[in-house]
Amino acid sequence: MTTAQPQGKVLPIRIAGDPVLHEPCADVTEFDAELEAFIETMFASMYAAEGVGLAANQIGVAKRIFVYDCPDATEQNQIGHVINPVLRELPATERILDDNAEACLSVPGQHAFVARPDTATVDGVDKNGNPISVTGTGLLARCLQHETDHLNGYLYIDRIAKKERQAILKELGTTY
Repeated sequence: MTTAQPQGKVLPIRIAGDPVLHEPCADVTEFDAELEAFIETMFASMYAAEGVGLAANQIGVAKRIFVYDCPDATEQNQIGHVINPVLRELPATERILDDNAEACLSVPGQHAFVARPDTATVDGVDKNGNPISVTGTGLLARCLQHETDHLNGYLYIDRIAKKERQAILKELGTTY
């Protein structure tokens, strides 16, 4: 993770069980200075929590935006944001699953093994409304999928066995 100095204020991370994390987020329709300032707040909040990605609903805003500062499979750090992301579906013949440990700022102190494709592409727009596509490998691929899941109302623990999820939620002292 880099040591960028975003200008936004730091907001607290919402924890599993908070309703904002479990509902799909709304599309962003206004591209203005307020959006740009919010993206800075997202970066500041992500860095303060020592994360590599952050979805808007993790700080209580149910809008389809995520930010990332994450290495790809070549260990090159990639930094950016995606608004209104849509994850491209990979054909089964091109899908190679990476079954690796995954953690989340909204599920503090926990992790579980989650199989996800080792390459991912999201299409969306930037803060000015211009179309963008981000393709990632390694940890960045996992991050792109993880953050898009957040915006669709899912946590990584929704992708693991029920008993394991219940044990993690019990550790957190919450349910949903």
